[in-house]
Amino acid sequence: MNEPLQAVRPGEPIGLLAGWGELPLRVAVALRRQGARVFCLGIKDHVQPELLAEHCEDYREVGVAKFGAAIRYFNRHGVRRATMAGKIHKVAMFRRFALLRHLPDWTCLKAFYPFIITRSRDRQDDTLLLAVVKVYADHGIDFVPATDFAPELLVNLGTLTRQRPNPVNIRDIQFGWRLAKEIGRLDVGQTVAVKNQAVLAVEAIEGTDECIRRAGELCKQGGFTVVKVAKPQQDMRFDVPTIGMQTLQTLQQAGGKVLAVEAHRTIVLDDDATVEFANRHGIIITAIENGAESEAA
Repeated sequence: MNEPLQAVRPGEPIGLLAGWGELPLRVAVALRRQGARVFCLGIKDHVQPELLAEHCEDYREVGVAKFGAAIRYFNRHGVRRATMAGKIHKVAMFRRFALLRHLPDWTCLKAFYPFIITRSRDRQDDTLLLAVVKVYADHGIDFVPATDFAPELLVNLGTLTRQRPNPVNIRDIQFGWRLAKEIGRLDVGQTVAVKNQAVLAVEAIEGTDECIRRAGELCKQGGFTVVKVAKPQQDMRFDVPTIGMQTLQTLQQAGGKVLAVEAHRTIVLDDDATVEFANRHGIIITAIENGAESEAA
């Protein structure tokens, strides 16, 4: 197992801001194993707290726009370092009456005035998340990458499945890599679906699973390749590319054949179960670097 990159002092209070998915649980377990006292805030309407709360010193839920309440909670428990884990469903920001549903508190309103009121700032992921971590830093709470506490979650270079990419797959992986890196550079998304060096779907606000489903709808014959990468400017504190069982189930249902991810910069959840599922359904999973260095090349 890889050694943690962030040393945890025995009994140190570490904050965990938990979004959707299994990743918050894996991070909480890793922190607790290292002797941290985990104080967790689950984002309302995102987290299923039953298992997560068992691995935390204390667990509370908070609204996505309740920055002041979150900061007070962490400060009350002496938290000076915190980490984010799990997805925040950004699409909720564009639903009708979103501002009323997620009524921001004063701290959030001040920080996000250019986004919410004047709309003078863009709402790209990096712009929003950097604004979030700045608010916490201004109140004495520094966010660090979750993978610094649990580096074993990052996938190593190589093909994970029994079946390896063939030359046609490799050409699609290389083609998809260039496209995925470019949309990442533009902070649009991290995933593309391609077949025979033609683009089927590009991820935007809807997320990876919906991108894969759209590719399946457009390519009824199946056999397409999905490439998911980190942004060239990836800030490992948030929005790290993540795959798991749900990703593979979606890919299988949509008719996809290959999933290529970026080695050392992608989180794989439930890796044994995920690889077993892929092997059973004839799906290839490979972790590459620089787009042209597949293990099968």
